[in-house]
Amino acid sequence: MNHISALFTDFYSLTMAQGYWKKGLNPFAVFEMFFRRQPFSGGFSVFAGLGTLLEALKTFSYSPEDMAYLESVGIFEKAFLDYLKDFRFSGDLWAMDEGTVVFPQEPLIRTQGDLIQCQIIEGLLLNIINFQSLIATKTARIWLASDKGSLMEFGLRRAQGYDGAMSASRAAFIGGAVGTSNVLAGKEFGIPVMGTMAHSWVMAHQSEEAAFEAYADMYPDRTIFLIDTYDTLKSGALNAIKVGKKLIAQGKNFGVRLDSGDIHYLSVEVRRLFDAAGLTTATIAVSNDLDETIIQTLTNGGAPIDSWGVGTNMVTGGNEAAFTGVYKLAARDDGTGNLTPVMKFSDNPEKTTNPAVKQVWRIKDSQGMTVADVLSREDGPEGPEKLAAGENYVLWHPSADYRHFHHTVEGAVEPLLKIRIVQGQAATAFPSLKEIQRKVQIGLESFDTSYKRLLNPHIYKVSITQRLRNLKLDLIKNYLGDL
Repeated sequence: MNHISALFTDFYSLTMAQGYWKKGLNPFAVFEMFFRRQPFSGGFSVFAGLGTLLEALKTFSYSPEDMAYLESVGIFEKAFLDYLKDFRFSGDLWAMDEGTVVFPQEPLIRTQGDLIQCQIIEGLLLNIINFQSLIATKTARIWLASDKGSLMEFGLRRAQGYDGAMSASRAAFIGGAVGTSNVLAGKEFGIPVMGTMAHSWVMAHQSEEAAFEAYADMYPDRTIFLIDTYDTLKSGALNAIKVGKKLIAQGKNFGVRLDSGDIHYLSVEVRRLFDAAGLTTATIAVSNDLDETIIQTLTNGGAPIDSWGVGTNMVTGGNEAAFTGVYKLAARDDGTGNLTPVMKFSDNPEKTTNPAVKQVWRIKDSQGMTVADVLSREDGPEGPEKLAAGENYVLWHPSADYRHFHHTVEGAVEPLLKIRIVQGQAATAFPSLKEIQRKVQIGLESFDTSYKRLLNPHIYKVSITQRLRNLKLDLIKNYLGDL
């Protein structure tokens, strides 16, 4: 990845940083990134973008030109700019594995370091994680709706800008796409590149049949005909059969793509024509503004579709504009070397944060199915809380209200937050995108289907331990007592 300017931050991060610097207020601090609600009214999300973030942090700094720009703004003191010019993130970063299936209120990332550094990286962290998690989640929903079918990401032309297209291709592959039409993404990320032909190819030839002949001659091992330029059934399918038979005679195969019309009806009719012509191995791909709802309807209806080309709704999030990730202070040094838990209060309980340095534990049953995620304290005089198999716990709703349940852990208990950066240096090797994609798919298998359905999914339990709940109630009581 090329150099990422540390100007890629919100202006208030720098104005606050100057205030901290001038007041000598730069203690050790702990921030956590989490999200508040599931996108798409869904039952799960996919954590994506961590690899991009870790790479970006390696080069996140100010160039001489950046410093000249900050000086020109006219609000920053020269001594503060001198302090900033050697900026690098030199703290620690903990995160879940990229590709983890995740839920609201639980920390996905934890940063630890001096307050100014952790503040300045906020915009970069949220920009990368929010967008890629949104697209990976959307793609995973589409993949499930297709009955785990073959998804092709065709969104380059509809993505939000150059970086949006690149990030979307990466995230869509994590979520379940088997390839992309974005050639640069293929090079940069090692994603298989895929594509067929445009209507212009057909129209540039004297006839549709001639267009198909020319394409089959050039790409006999990768031939997919676009058959809706003129008339899908009366022209396109028939010409595909003519040329396709020649390919079959050469020991090759072929497919067609439908990009308009009634996809269910046309796919059934095309399949009927192919089978009647003895072309039973010919494949059918479809595109045309598909999303998970349309794809699930086609799949449930038995449409004979072999692969799906999804563009706009995959790489933009469709009807969901953004992932609701936020980055909040959870603890800070109190000036004596001790960490003090802090929290944000709100009239809306869902926006009141959970204090302290935390770990997230994923609990499974004896069959390996996921039961609940639990937030526990990592700090405090008692030391870190460690959940264990065979133990019984009282687990509370993260809003710290009356809702709770008793649970005896029958299966595995896994801590999800793991160290990724130590004092600014990478602590672990990073997996390939294919490994991350596989983690998503294995992870989804461990959740009951009720959490994965498109309509009214079951709400997964994210809870806090008794100890964390007690801390939260104490802070609320102390705060309210001061009012």
